[in-house]
Amino acid sequence: MTAPPEHLADRPATAADLPRPPQDFADAPALEDGALGLDAYGQPHDVLSELLRSVRLRGERILAYALLPTFSIGFADTGNLHIVEQGELVLRIEGDEHVERVSRGDVILLPRGDPHHISNASERAHATMRAGASGHDAPSSEPARWLCGTFTIGDSRASHLLASLPAVIILRGARDQALEWLEVSRRMLLFEMQSPSQGSAVMVARILDLLFIQILRAWAARTDAEPNWLAGALDPQIGLALRAIHRDHGHDWTVEELAHACNLSRSAFAERFVARVGKPPATYLAHVRLNAATNLLRDTSLPITLVAEQVGYTSEAAFSRAFKHRYGTPPSRWRRDTRAT
Repeated sequence: MTAPPEHLADRPATAADLPRPPQDFADAPALEDGALGLDAYGQPHDVLSELLRSVRLRGERILAYALLPTFSIGFADTGNLHIVEQGELVLRIEGDEHVERVSRGDVILLPRGDPHHISNASERAHATMRAGASGHDAPSSEPARWLCGTFTIGDSRASHLLASLPAVIILRGARDQALEWLEVSRRMLLFEMQSPSQGSAVMVARILDLLFIQILRAWAARTDAEPNWLAGALDPQIGLALRAIHRDHGHDWTVEELAHACNLSRSAFAERFVARVGKPPATYLAHVRLNAATNLLRDTSLPITLVAEQVGYTSEAAFSRAFKHRYGTPPSRWRRDTRAT
């Protein structure tokens, strides 16, 4: 999509109410007015909740592992959360030579569902000791025990949001006193596992949802977090621009408008946006618009021309080019294929 340097879009588009996805995560109050998305109580629009709803990640189930000293277990095709209760484990991501060693209190989130293996740490630790390392690297005398929660990804169209997250997020719980919420959630999960009753499956799913959100927020708040939409949503200034874009993605946003909303100069805003989000404002806006377009294509019978207009494109041709560039197929064919499956 091409546009003059000062604009992020071709021209203003007709505002339209877009269908909302299933509310898998806790919802913010209904949005009422204001370009920056004030809710019915006058609070800023919760862009993080909106983004998480578009991903449609849902907690599924929890398993407990208590294994022999030597083991290796593979995980694939689903998002995973591991909470180390006892002992030490080695985590290997498929295709990555780097190895992570985790221990009691650590929590590991694999939000993209990357294939990985978890094995015992004893062999690696013994090898380290034979090489002359200190006793700090000695193998744990405790047998490994951990909890594993799984997530399902309910909407493949949100893949660009997950793709911007790292393959693995590790919070070192034993060394971070700010993770008290993790212990509370762990105890609740254990209670539902050990004393299941009516509604336990839903309780487990909701607790996993909350853990997913808490882990993402804790990770994004770290100074070493990689640029992505989550870091942008949590940034007190760039978050205002994301709220504006998500609140009215059909608007003809300019860099100046968004910078003004963030109380930043044009150059400072553009630089900060890329540093936090990892892509320029125009690219991010295009992603949001095309996501909205897939909702309309799937859930309505609007002609392609009206779909293009409602998400902010001045012509069907421009919209079709952008859509095909991202999804690999024209919007009309995407609609047919989606409905057929």
